[in-house]
Amino acid sequence: MSRTRSVAGSGQGIHRRSVLAASGAVALSAGVGYALRPSDSQAATTTKEATEAVAASSRQAPAAPLAPYTKGTTVASVATPRSGSGYRRLGDGPGWQRVVRSDLAAPKSGRTGRRTALAAFVQLTDLHIIDAQHPLRLEYLRSADIHAWRPHEALTVQGAIALVERINALRGAPVTGSPLHFAMTTGDNTDNNAKSELEWFLKIMSGGRITPNTGDPRQYEGVQNSGLKQYWQPDAALRDSDKQVGFPHLDGFLKAAVREVRSPGLNLPWYSTVGNHDSLPMGCYASHGDSYLTELAVGGKKLMNVSAAEAQRLLTLIKNAGDPKGVSYHDFLKSHARAMRSVTPDESRAPFTPAEYLRAHLNPAYQGVGPAGHGYSSANLDAGTQYYAFRISDDVIGISLDTTDAGGHYEGSIGTAQLKWLERTLKENKDSHAVIFSHHTSKTMTNTRRDPARPGERRHTGQEVLALLGGHRNVLAWVNGHIHKNVITPHSTSSGGSFWEISTASHVDYPQLARIIELTDNKDGTISLFTTLVESSAPHRTDFSDLSQTGLAALYRELSLNAPGAKANLGGDPKDRNTELVLKKG
Repeated sequence: MSRTRSVAGSGQGIHRRSVLAASGAVALSAGVGYALRPSDSQAATTTKEATEAVAASSRQAPAAPLAPYTKGTTVASVATPRSGSGYRRLGDGPGWQRVVRSDLAAPKSGRTGRRTALAAFVQLTDLHIIDAQHPLRLEYLRSADIHAWRPHEALTVQGAIALVERINALRGAPVTGSPLHFAMTTGDNTDNNAKSELEWFLKIMSGGRITPNTGDPRQYEGVQNSGLKQYWQPDAALRDSDKQVGFPHLDGFLKAAVREVRSPGLNLPWYSTVGNHDSLPMGCYASHGDSYLTELAVGGKKLMNVSAAEAQRLLTLIKNAGDPKGVSYHDFLKSHARAMRSVTPDESRAPFTPAEYLRAHLNPAYQGVGPAGHGYSSANLDAGTQYYAFRISDDVIGISLDTTDAGGHYEGSIGTAQLKWLERTLKENKDSHAVIFSHHTSKTMTNTRRDPARPGERRHTGQEVLALLGGHRNVLAWVNGHIHKNVITPHSTSSGGSFWEISTASHVDYPQLARIIELTDNKDGTISLFTTLVESSAPHRTDFSDLSQTGLAALYRELSLNAPGAKANLGGDPKDRNTELVLKKG
């Protein structure tokens, strides 16, 4: 490895060049810099002026000496269910202790006083920003699977804004006190592959006013005022199935849920990684180009209720990847046309293509503090790719993969061209530590359907990616999401490579977390990766009479705890939460 230039040394000032590099100014996507404008035919080259311009807009580094900053993290406190049965309320609880993991290397004494920080960043994953009134949503699957619809889905925007507020309030990294250099979203930023959701996501991240409502601008139109007992009807006197287990009656809830809110936007640079819900309608169908489904998405009809037997058949097809192109889904909806209810049409609910996803990220209106394109460049647009590399710090690069299989289904894989690019990028940067980002985990990359746009290209599984990464000793971590659960897995190979796979829980299912990751050189032949989970800024305790933006964000968390059928283990074990992950320096 090259000589380490630390972001922060013990008792020393911040190395300015490292901070500039960490601000995201230098992109390595196919050897070119990031695009400055979506109309560029070629990506702009990186210049000293461009580097300093991006750095100037990022968070200012604190003065030395640095001190750990745990306020607002799960080291300090965690939302904890109060005792009792039925609908459970949340309150303040003790923090989670840090667990030292020596699976890949033995921690050496005295490392705390020797270590220097290489980089620190925040991972957000599976925000699932939901247009809760979208005509193509699969809420009716709840008649077969109680967790197929969540009672809190109308509040994803308010919840995500509170997470942005929490990240903005962090004044340094929890262990080293290093400045947080960037945030990375690892996919499923949207839920229905709808343009409305994409706009809301980009405004949440970059700042702006958002009205989380489509259709009738005056009111909510969806399953939560449908009068159907299988959905929580918060404003109605109806004793629905959720109220029967303790869900509250909240006058004015739906009016508040679709009211305009404001996001401050992240106050540090952010990057974007694509997930299956960002690429495929419903996160599983390769149905772009199906005019009937597109017309239904923007039209005035919505299916809200089917029998349990019908719901189970459709659910089985989805889970078993029996309908990757959405043909049966198309036929299913067509056969239920007469059972659909009238809603207000809205063109903003149209699905977006991968190219439109890229153009939206490249739109200067959503740049925030940068970088332009949030990792993506006009080179990606020209090539039809959604993977790239970027410089995190002097000695660390980040590599963002596209693991969605365009052939359909929610599990992933990558094509041969991307696999070769990954190999080449690691070789060309062999003197830098590498952090890999993707949406899917290694175990969920089992879908090898051919990409319709590249029918002659083979697809590769997570096991093949693990084998490739294990052959490069500069790889430190593979950071991902998709499974909505905190899991940290050690990987080592016979060739001597070792790294940690860090999978983080979602922000749509309880316990609704993001993760800070710090990279440090222990100056003893080992490296430590520190992981620290954070919740949103919303108070742990809810007040049913508080339907403000903040009150709804708190309610979002508590409702997710109580969602019928929700898994209780998504927070993971202590060894998957706040950790020190030790490995040998490559």
